[in-house]
Amino acid sequence: MTYLRLFLSFMKIGFCSFGGMTMIPVINDEVLRYGWMTPVEVMDIVAVAEMTPGSLGINCATFVGLRTAGLPGALCASLGVMMPSLTLSMIAAHFIFHLKGNSYLESAMRGVRPASMGMLMAAAVTLGFATFVPEGAIAWNLVGIAVVCGVLLIKKELSIPKTILIAAVLGLILG
Repeated sequence: MTYLRLFLSFMKIGFCSFGGMTMIPVINDEVLRYGWMTPVEVMDIVAVAEMTPGSLGINCATFVGLRTAGLPGALCASLGVMMPSLTLSMIAAHFIFHLKGNSYLESAMRGVRPASMGMLMAAAVTLGFATFVPEGAIAWNLVGIAVVCGVLLIKKELSIPKTILIAAVLGLILG
C-alpha cells in the first residue's frame, strides 16, 4: 500500500506543479499529510535535492521514497513524478506546431505564471519558517547565513554550487 501511495502522491505532484521550485509546496503537503517526514526533514530533503544533479522533483521523489520504503519506494515515487511529464510531453510534441502563436494558449500561460510565483512565495514562507524558527525562537545564525548567501548570489553573481559550499562552511562555523 505504501508503494502505491508513494506512486500516486508523486504522480499528483507531477501533475499539480510546473517543475522546479513550484513543486516544493506540493511535495511539502503530500509528505507531511502521510507523515513520511517532519517539516525539518522535508526542508533537508529539498536542500539536498537542490544541490544534487538532476531535477528537483526526481531527486525529492527518490529521497522521500528511499526514506519511506527503501529502494522499491524510491522507484515508485520516481516513476510517479515522471509519469505526468512524460505523458504530457509526448502529447504536446504531437500538437506543438499547431498551437504555436495560439492566443488562447498565450493567455493561459499569462495566468499560470503568477500562480507559479504565488506557489514559490508560499514555499518560501513555509520553508523559511521551518528554517529560521525551528523551535519557536528565531535562529539568527541561520538568518545570517541566508543573508550572506543571498548577497553572494545576487550582488556577486556567485555560482550556486560555490554558494552552497560557503553556506555549508558557515553552518559548520556558526552551528
